[in-house]
Amino acid sequence: MDAMGKYNRIFLKILDARDVLHGIKHVTRLDHTSTFSRITGGDVYLKLENLQKTGSFKVRGAAYAMSQLTDKEKEAGVIAASAGNHAQGTAYAATRLGIKSTIVMPVFSPVAKIQATEGYGANVLLHGAVFDDALVHARELAEKTGATFLHPFNDENVIAGQGTIGLEILNECPDVDVIAVPVGGGGLVSGIGIAVKEQRPEVEVYGVEAASAASMKASIEAGRIVNVQNLDTVCDGIAVKRPGRITFKIAKDLLAGVVAVEELEVTRTLFMLLERAKIVVEPAGCVGLAAYQHGKIDIKGKKAVAVLSGGNIDMSFLSRVVEKELFRLGRSVRVRGSILDRVGSMNNVLSIVAQSGVSVIEINQDRFDPDIPPNRAELEMILEVPDDKAVKRMLKMLSEKGLAFRVVED
Repeated sequence: MDAMGKYNRIFLKILDARDVLHGIKHVTRLDHTSTFSRITGGDVYLKLENLQKTGSFKVRGAAYAMSQLTDKEKEAGVIAASAGNHAQGTAYAATRLGIKSTIVMPVFSPVAKIQATEGYGANVLLHGAVFDDALVHARELAEKTGATFLHPFNDENVIAGQGTIGLEILNECPDVDVIAVPVGGGGLVSGIGIAVKEQRPEVEVYGVEAASAASMKASIEAGRIVNVQNLDTVCDGIAVKRPGRITFKIAKDLLAGVVAVEELEVTRTLFMLLERAKIVVEPAGCVGLAAYQHGKIDIKGKKAVAVLSGGNIDMSFLSRVVEKELFRLGRSVRVRGSILDRVGSMNNVLSIVAQSGVSVIEINQDRFDPDIPPNRAELEMILEVPDDKAVKRMLKMLSEKGLAFRVVED
């Protein structure tokens, strides 16, 4: 039996899921991006699962899996473990189907995801530092209570629900050459892989992980499931220590490869998506596009789809990404200099800065450092600048007034 023949049963479930999920999930758009097409040399499309109900693809698998429960199982309720997106998808689908849900989430899950999960009607329990800790606890609770444990990825029905994305991609882009899919435990890439390869075996489907949590990549390279211990990544949605038994086998059989992207590659893609495409996505959701942008998957001359798997990003984290990128790009700068510690000195500096066409974002004044003369103060300003010429013009204008300021690079 060839690789695809093994998964015909799951493919039939994917077709069934497409019908079952009608009206429960959105058929999300497939948008062309000229920006990333130009950067990569390919013809790039974005599958906008960040606009899915609950903000990620997870509602598909959770809803289909629960639709397959018996009446008795539905009465007993469901228990799931999640870093956030499976939690929200399960909570939403359970509430819609009239099923009681309990979700175990890691203690350090983003507050926005915890609150959203509770808002969808679930009882949330916080346990463990990472997803895998929450998973063990959720299984124990299911055994004690008799509720059905709903695995986030190592479940054929969950995989089938996620696979409906593959059907939608081929429906809108039948001549696609490459698809890049974020990988945590592997449910999404397994479902898409089966849905696509069953119909177009020549399409290359790649899994993409965060380099600091690349358990699927490590497992495939080792030829067996291995654990990754230190999950030091901003991609909390795919921070999984080990892939599932089912998903590992599917990925090994069907994927063209699994690649890993670095943290700064992810956040730079996230920033560009926000600024150029006006799309808000969480770090885990844009790793596939990051792999294209940073050359981990060569798509020159090819039609490529990147699945943006989720958009549930913590706003404080998003603000930090934006701030860091603005500094990296030179559109925000930090300047420092010394002024006389007397009335009017700061106003004089600010007047010159305003005349130069530069905007002040933040000001800090230090007059207590023992190394600063008693009659002077150290002034640091964070500025928003249109370009490097504006900064040089401002520094020159300050210098002409006897004020020595410099750009702080670190």
